[in-house]
Amino acid sequence: MSTATAPAIAEEDRLRADLYNFMGLLLAGPPDEMLLAQTAGLSGDDSDLGQAVTTLAKMARISKPKAVESEFNKLFIGLGRGELLPYASYYLTGFLNEKPLAQLRQDMTARGLARAENVFEPEDNIASLMEMMGAMIVGRFGTPADLATQKEFFNRHIAPWAAHFFGDLEGAKNSVFYTPVGTVGRTFMEIEAEAFRLS
Repeated sequence: MSTATAPAIAEEDRLRADLYNFMGLLLAGPPDEMLLAQTAGLSGDDSDLGQAVTTLAKMARISKPKAVESEFNKLFIGLGRGELLPYASYYLTGFLNEKPLAQLRQDMTARGLARAENVFEPEDNIASLMEMMGAMIVGRFGTPADLATQKEFFNRHIAPWAAHFFGDLEGAKNSVFYTPVGTVGRTFMEIEAEAFRLS
């Protein structure tokens, strides 16, 4: 597709998509040295979100990949299960693979989205939802989603539980690097929810 026909993405939307994608990366697996270095280079403004990003960057500067990997495993994998279960179904019903996952799969099919071949996690995990939202905003899998479509997807699959999950991540006993990840996520979800409410 030539750039002449590609729909223009507003700078603000590109930044939103970048933050969704970044959160997805940090939650899909433990960050490697390169992602930690990129995170360490971030800086924020005086807003709540900006301050959370600044704290996360400071934490990334003093974190070693091996330590963060160990923390990730304790939080999300563990022996039997991690400290947190980052799935919409679990947060909304108390069980995995329930109705929220079925509804998400229907919405994904309707939007032409499919789980990657190499991913074995249920699609309603927080990392996948962050990635899907980022992709929809910039149209990675087709035309960028309009605001109404974004709002519908967010309100149906993310708003009911993501801020709660990020709050739990902030307070998890195994969270060190992931404490400010939780703060960034919770703050971002609150901003998005309010923006969609006003739209």
